[in-house]
Amino acid sequence: MNPAWFSFGGPAAIVTSMGLILGLEAAEGTRQAMVSALLIVALADNLSDSLSVHIYQEAENLESRDAFRSTLVNFMVRLLVALSFVALVLFAPRSWLAGGAVGWGLALLSVLTWRIARARRRPVGREIAKHIAIAVLVLAVSRALGLWISSHVG
Repeated sequence: MNPAWFSFGGPAAIVTSMGLILGLEAAEGTRQAMVSALLIVALADNLSDSLSVHIYQEAENLESRDAFRSTLVNFMVRLLVALSFVALVLFAPRSWLAGGAVGWGLALLSVLTWRIARARRRPVGREIAKHIAIAVLVLAVSRALGLWISSHVG
């Protein structure tokens, strides 16, 4: 399978899911709120992003069959990743949830980055470090927003 078909959707789903869990956990969100947010992103955001990817590929004159296939793969990858985080929220102990989400997400991001770096013949360690650094920045902002919401809203 061509890594380009899931190179947009995979990282987006991973980092967004980790950010939602960390932000909602910091804001003292319930499991119900976390599952709801993850499923909304898994469906509504995923559909809109998949449409955007598809339209972009059509604008770039990608063969119609390849554009459809990559759109479908993008959607499915994002959906499966988000559902893996839903399972984590549903079944992990609350005290383990934030660390478990970060560990799972960074592992997924590392595997995806490894695969793409190998396909591009790039230094794997450097690519993984770069992508994890960006993800950690997103997580820090998400957690800070959750803490701010917890102390200033409601």
